[in-house]
Amino acid sequence: MDNVILTFREKKREKQLKYERRVLKEITPKLLKEKFQTFMSTQHQLGITFSQILEEGCYDVAIEAYLLGANYSKFGYYGESAEDAKARCYNEEKHLIDTMYNFILYWGKVSNFDLYSDSLLYQCERYVDSWWREGFAKGEKRYKLRLH
Repeated sequence: MDNVILTFREKKREKQLKYERRVLKEITPKLLKEKFQTFMSTQHQLGITFSQILEEGCYDVAIEAYLLGANYSKFGYYGESAEDAKARCYNEEKHLIDTMYNFILYWGKVSNFDLYSDSLLYQCERYVDSWWREGFAKGEKRYKLRLH
């Protein structure tokens, strides 16, 4: 029998992946599609046409934001407010918002050149925020039920 020696980082990463797999079971493709459709309906007003590539990119951002919220939910379980926990991951969340914004600018078929206004950026912030909060709530619930 082979003994496997893991470093603490490897063990921590393994535990993190296991947690993320369990949390992701609560997101359905239907839920991703519904939230994306809601987001997309506001984007049509801005003159953006979405392609399949763009839709899948937004799904990726949604999943990452959901996992980020779920990972920071442990702070909510220990008494921090959602806003305080969210402040802890400001840089990661900002990265997701910027990624989504730039992805839409690059892949979106834009008919309105006023797109570089802040309205698209605010929409991206709201989309990421809604997924972060959903992940936070689900993760906090898992901690309360001791399913972490």
